[in-house]
Amino acid sequence: MEGPQRVTLVLLLFLLLPLGPTWHAAAQRCPQACVCDNSRRHVACRHQNLTGVPNTLPERTQRLDLQGNMLKEIAPAAFQDLPYLTHLDLRHCQVELVAEGAFRGLGRLLFLNLASNRLSALPQEALDGLGSLRRLELQGNVLEELRPGTFGALGALATLNLAYNALVYLPPMAFQGLVRTRWLQLSHNALSVLAPEALAGLPALRRLSLHHNELQALPGQALSQPRSLARLELGHNPFTYVGEEDGLVLPSLRQLMLDHGALQALDSRAFAHCLRLHTLDLRGNQLDTLPPLQGPGQLRRLRLQGNPLWCGCQARPLLEWLARARVLSDGTCRGPRRLRGEALDTLRPSDLRCPGDLAEDEEGELVAVRPRAPPGAPKEEDGAAWTCPRTCVCASESRHSSCESRGLRSVPRGFPNDTQLLDLRQNHFPLVPRAAFLGLSHLVSLHLQHCNISELEAGTLEGLGSLLYLYLSDNQLSGLSAAALQGAPHLGYLYLKRNRFVQVPGDALRTLPHLFSLHLQSNAVGRLAPGDLAGMQALRWLYLSGNHITQVSPGALGPAPELEKLHLDRNQLQEVPTGALEGLPALLELQLSGNPLRALRDGAFRPVGQSLQQLFLNSSGLEQISPGAFSGLGPQLQSLYLQKNQLQALPALPGLSQLELVDLSGNPFHCDCELLPLHRWLTGLNLHVGATCATPPSAHGQRVKAAVAVFAACPGWAARKAKRTPSAGRIRMKGRQWGADKVGKERGRL
Repeated sequence: MEGPQRVTLVLLLFLLLPLGPTWHAAAQRCPQACVCDNSRRHVACRHQNLTGVPNTLPERTQRLDLQGNMLKEIAPAAFQDLPYLTHLDLRHCQVELVAEGAFRGLGRLLFLNLASNRLSALPQEALDGLGSLRRLELQGNVLEELRPGTFGALGALATLNLAYNALVYLPPMAFQGLVRTRWLQLSHNALSVLAPEALAGLPALRRLSLHHNELQALPGQALSQPRSLARLELGHNPFTYVGEEDGLVLPSLRQLMLDHGALQALDSRAFAHCLRLHTLDLRGNQLDTLPPLQGPGQLRRLRLQGNPLWCGCQARPLLEWLARARVLSDGTCRGPRRLRGEALDTLRPSDLRCPGDLAEDEEGELVAVRPRAPPGAPKEEDGAAWTCPRTCVCASESRHSSCESRGLRSVPRGFPNDTQLLDLRQNHFPLVPRAAFLGLSHLVSLHLQHCNISELEAGTLEGLGSLLYLYLSDNQLSGLSAAALQGAPHLGYLYLKRNRFVQVPGDALRTLPHLFSLHLQSNAVGRLAPGDLAGMQALRWLYLSGNHITQVSPGALGPAPELEKLHLDRNQLQEVPTGALEGLPALLELQLSGNPLRALRDGAFRPVGQSLQQLFLNSSGLEQISPGAFSGLGPQLQSLYLQKNQLQALPALPGLSQLELVDLSGNPFHCDCELLPLHRWLTGLNLHVGATCATPPSAHGQRVKAAVAVFAACPGWAARKAKRTPSAGRIRMKGRQWGADKVGKERGRL
């Protein structure tokens, strides 16, 4: 070899020698089952039957694809050697368990895909360490419940996908901590109940997907929590009616999807508080008519295609409103025959004829138009009666009959015997006679609101064996006899709001063995006597808000083994009815706000301590709370509302170990050494409680939780401070008070 060539070769070998071990190490860092793209820092280990996360992955990996393996369990700190990871794909990995702290160390992760696995639950700290995560995919698992606090560490999350799981219930504060989440997907579950505070704590939410669930009624209170919501998807749910009381209060809502459900009627004020609503999708329901909608002044698109619209004169107000409000609609008439198939937006109000109007027959002669049967109804032959009363509209496709606001003085007869929803609102029937609805054995929902009813005769509901919903709100009823409600043994929802009841009609209610929800708000009930509501074995929701109740006697409510909600707010109770809470083993929510309670004595809630999750005591004039007032409530209580009272002091509540929400705002706390135990307890909670000092003047406006200078001079403060260590101050409490023993363990571990 000549000189110059030899020099070149030596120089080349000299340059390559230091790189040789590095290349070898890089090759060793890529597992045999994976493909590593070092230039893009991508690693793919798809469908390799891996049972664990490989431990020889390149440290600087940013994207890791493990889909299609057999991991089953994600162990604690499984990815701790991959601090640069931004995207992690764990789809189709048969994952059944994500351990607490499984993703700790992934502070840069932006995208986590856990879709199509076998997760039935998520431990509270399973997602810790993901403070930068922007998108979390959990669809296609078998999640049956969500625990408050599960998503508390995901403060940057923008999208959460929980579609195609097995959720049936959303608890209060289920998504606490998701302060930047803009899209929440909950479609294709089995959700039937949303707690009123289920969607609280989502200030940035813009889109909520709840289509394809099992919601039997519109959960307006829960859905009104995310006030920034712009798009709400509720299609393919089985609720049949949306009333003003179910209405949404969403000032930012632009698009509302209620398509392909079972809607048979809408109240004109159902969306009165959605002032910016632009698009309302009602396609594929069972609406035969629709009232002009009040409130959504920016509505521009109303989708009605696929509804059995009856274009008789009862639809004139709708057409006039559509023209006046400049709303585009795409519905099609199913009747009467001469208008069948006509597009709603091509009709004029004068095209819709009423009985008695003059019209041209097929030969061009002027004749009086007689009331027409709806499509599919039997025709008049040999003097036979019409199958729909003259002043009403009956639609065979939806099995919905309506005589709303017709000025009727008695209940009409002659509805189709397959009618499922009968709407008689806004008429005048002081007396509803015996067998008024005979022959309607398929009736599911009966609307008699605002009818000035003062009495139901014995046997009024005779023959209504399928009735589930009975609306009698806004009438003049002061009593109900047992005989009046006989004949509807499957009645589940009874609405008696805003009547004149001075006592609970217990004898009548006990004829309804399947009664699920009883609404007696805003009546004049003065007390609940022993046995008033006893024996109602199926009752789950009891609403007695806004009465004049001064006493609830022991035995008035129970035993009620299924009762979950008890609303006694806005009454005149001067003490918690502790004795009456006996026999309510399933109670989850107790509303006592707006009563003049003033004080809570020891053990006030002990009978429901093992079940109660939500306790409302706000605006109750509370001045004093005994140290043992909440004793026994620790295991389950998640939310405690004490705002807008007169509390100057409050004992520490260390027994409430699972609290996810505490509201103490609007109380005039006196911040001196007597409040030190409360201050110490609050500093152990990773929650915003809203407690501020009112006095002394030097502390006015300071937060009780953070007012260190106020309590620094108190006896015992120095000793407590000396025990603290720097590491203890960094312990994350995750929304619960751990207690001294737990803190000690954390200090030792840190």
